[in-house]
Amino acid sequence: MRVSVPEIKAKAHAALVAHGAGEMQAEAVANAVARAEALGNVICGLYYLESYCTQLRSGRVDGTVLPVVSRPRSSAVLADARFGFAQPAFAAGLPEAVTAALENGVAALAVAHAHTCTSLGYFTEQIAAAGLIGIGFTNASPVVAPPGGNKAVIGTNPIAMTVPGEDGPALHFDFSTSAVALGKITMAKAAGEPIPLGWAVDVDGRPTTDPEAALKGALVSAGGYKGWGFGLMAELLAAGITGSVNSLDVAGLKVAEGRPHDLGQFYILMDPGTYHDGFADRFARVAEAVAAQEGARIPGSGRQELAEVDVPDALWALVEKLAS
Repeated sequence: MRVSVPEIKAKAHAALVAHGAGEMQAEAVANAVARAEALGNVICGLYYLESYCTQLRSGRVDGTVLPVVSRPRSSAVLADARFGFAQPAFAAGLPEAVTAALENGVAALAVAHAHTCTSLGYFTEQIAAAGLIGIGFTNASPVVAPPGGNKAVIGTNPIAMTVPGEDGPALHFDFSTSAVALGKITMAKAAGEPIPLGWAVDVDGRPTTDPEAALKGALVSAGGYKGWGFGLMAELLAAGITGSVNSLDVAGLKVAEGRPHDLGQFYILMDPGTYHDGFADRFARVAEAVAAQEGARIPGSGRQELAEVDVPDALWALVEKLAS
């Protein structure tokens, strides 16, 4: 069925409040859910709402805690989520981080001890909206094995980057460092469909097209050892720098009971005019060369924000049930 994005936000907000979130916290998370749906990122939208609600009830995420923001150094901002949602913690720390970046040219925002942030690009977009280049990293529960291995060590560990432009992002990408997001495998299992070779290995480390075998085994990194290196970089920044936990120490993100996620996100904010005033020209030079090739595009240039989206009937029925 077709559902408007404002209605998605309203239902998500109602569901979160009904399960124990505060108004401010529910607003921040519902905004992220609606934004994901508007951009077609269904894995990070309503698909996650039931998990949010279940974990609010179980106490795995604190829906009413207020984040604490500090500035340990002139260009370093820390937003402690205190085992609450990542979205309100980021919202609390962003203004101070923007100020620090404008003062110093470059700044970092660490979000610590947070629930999964779901769509990392949702946050780097907000950094770009302030006129700054935003790069983000986060980790997740362990589902990715090292090249040649068969046991998961790190999460899908996404990296996102957004570059500001005159009328919105000039460049935007947000992708996991694994070959695929875990949600695509769980969705394939639910649909009874095989997965492509190159996404995962089974418990013996053999490539598999069976989503159930993949879920019992591990995902692999995008691009082999190259993606593995980026995944480790995200791990060390998200866990090591912020003081949050390693992927190894996080139970499945959708598991109802258990310890809080305690994950970290690490963002770098850069003023593109710090060293010279020709950044836009340099970017345009690249963008024009890409546009001159038929079928090629700069990442994020083809995105369209929808006012209404298709939502499966069963999912919308669940959303309405959660909201009531």
